[in-house]
Amino acid sequence: MIMKHALIVTGALLAAQAAAPVFEFERQEVATPSSEEVMQLPRTPHHAFKRGERLEYEVSYGWLDAGEAIIEVKEDRRKIGERSVMHVVGTGRSKGTFDWFFKVRDRYETYMDEEGVFPWIFVRDIHEGGFELEQYYTFDHLGKKVKTDKGKEFEVPLGVQDMISSFYRARALDMRNVKPGDIFEMQAFVDNEVWPLKIKFLRFESIEIDKGEFDCMVFVPVVQKGRIFKEEEDMMVWVTNDDNKIPVMAKASVMVGSIKMELVDYEGLANPIAKL
Repeated sequence: MIMKHALIVTGALLAAQAAAPVFEFERQEVATPSSEEVMQLPRTPHHAFKRGERLEYEVSYGWLDAGEAIIEVKEDRRKIGERSVMHVVGTGRSKGTFDWFFKVRDRYETYMDEEGVFPWIFVRDIHEGGFELEQYYTFDHLGKKVKTDKGKEFEVPLGVQDMISSFYRARALDMRNVKPGDIFEMQAFVDNEVWPLKIKFLRFESIEIDKGEFDCMVFVPVVQKGRIFKEEEDMMVWVTNDDNKIPVMAKASVMVGSIKMELVDYEGLANPIAKL
């Protein structure tokens, strides 16, 4: 599942246009808070991203130019109850030779609380080779539970993230005084389980890609039992050392081969980018 891994590389460590259906916003009832309950919800001051941001990545698998990934904050303004939400769409598709023998058409969506940077609705519709999966989660943060479109209900911690919202929650972290060895943690609900996502800051480093040279922060996951990666530095992400904190490049050594994502285009950033 190369595109799942590709999105996790970016989304879980801070972590694609596809022919996919458009999901109805009101598909499933969402538990919305009253005015009194709003005060209990997490608040996350942030200015790392805004509506209209669009990040485009090239994905390679070994020496193959395997596909493209795009993640964007849509311009539309919506509300769930009294809460303003940001609509984020991440899509992935295979291309070239890779598309011929392993076709990928993936789409991920989250409706994310604008003030708290946590999800209310998460949608996943993936087609990878012969594997297909649809997921639709609604988050009841005050009730500390997630409901799925399969009729199941799971207990979760307050403010739990999804695969896409975790990318933005991580970018909202305060990195002004970050030091090598510092570890950041959040909880994410992925595939009907709560996963602890931990990332460690390694160092500051400049990196040059086709798009130019960037001043970056380098992060690695804190690996745990059942991990995909053998060694800590089998997975690394270079994130711009600025107020945007966008991934410039990510590399991961997996069980068979390696995956690399490289930023090829960006627009609608909230702040100046750390380009050298």
